[in-house]
Amino acid sequence: MNELFGTLSDGTPVHRWTLERAGVRVRVLSYGGIVQSVEVPDRHGAVGNVVLGFADLEGYVRHPEPYLGALVGRYANRIAGGRFPLDGVTYALERNNEPNSLHGGERGFDKRVWEVTPVAHGVRLSRVSPHGEEGFPGRLEVSATYTLDEAGALRLAYEAVTDAPTVVNLTNHSYFDLGGTGDPGGHELRLAASRYTPVDADLIPAGGPAEVAGTRFDFREPRKVGGGYDHNFVLDGGVSAAVRTVAELYDPASGRLLTVATTEPGLQLYTGDHLGAPLAPGSGIALETQHFPDSPNRPDFPGTVLRPGEVYRSQTVYGFAAR
Repeated sequence: MNELFGTLSDGTPVHRWTLERAGVRVRVLSYGGIVQSVEVPDRHGAVGNVVLGFADLEGYVRHPEPYLGALVGRYANRIAGGRFPLDGVTYALERNNEPNSLHGGERGFDKRVWEVTPVAHGVRLSRVSPHGEEGFPGRLEVSATYTLDEAGALRLAYEAVTDAPTVVNLTNHSYFDLGGTGDPGGHELRLAASRYTPVDADLIPAGGPAEVAGTRFDFREPRKVGGGYDHNFVLDGGVSAAVRTVAELYDPASGRLLTVATTEPGLQLYTGDHLGAPLAPGSGIALETQHFPDSPNRPDFPGTVLRPGEVYRSQTVYGFAAR
């Protein structure tokens, strides 16, 4: 179902698409590729929304920094100093998270209106990011296909091609609260990650990956999330051709279980400690599948360069159950 959700100040209409299958209902906006809501049943069959979102377009326009549910790009996460070298040229980006560039810059993919085309059990969002947008080189043709499968899992499939060398790192920035209480700190998290990337004061990776064993970053066995995390976890297995399950988030109170499967090598765990009004700090947990922060400046990290003739592909699947 497609309906008008609102109109931007320049007159551009924003539409909302509703996807329903296997007892799951997902609402997607053409603005920012935003996943506005995901409604799933708990262990007693009661249906509730498990992601943070605003009720109207004004909420997203007035409060963009949390990136609630947004399709983030061209480069998710941080690039140190808002600069990176590529083929002997240093590119300067918008430094919207001083001193760094964050999530594609001041007006990244999360603040653009996407063209939406219906597909079987979902929608395909597409846009062209022109050469120089937010400082990134190359004309990038991007698509993101959101579908619900026969089990009610939300499948996100990204593709991109370029006419000049560039860097690409796309993700979805949904914040989960499986109980709908506004306090998911008691959720239990498991991550298939034996290492993580320590960061400096500006949240840029410092040195190489470190072992999680014996630290508060060890989620290899399920335990309460708590707070204080905005870190990239190095997923076991690295980049994969097919999705594999890398995370489980469970709410003991409601019985809702979220599984995350991806082709990506990293996952950013952000416990929302810096969420501000009208949201409460810690009211949602983001599990951002991605390549590592600052990879364009780190040749030792999995590469994020896309060249003409290549196709960027990435997939993530959010599965829902109750027990």
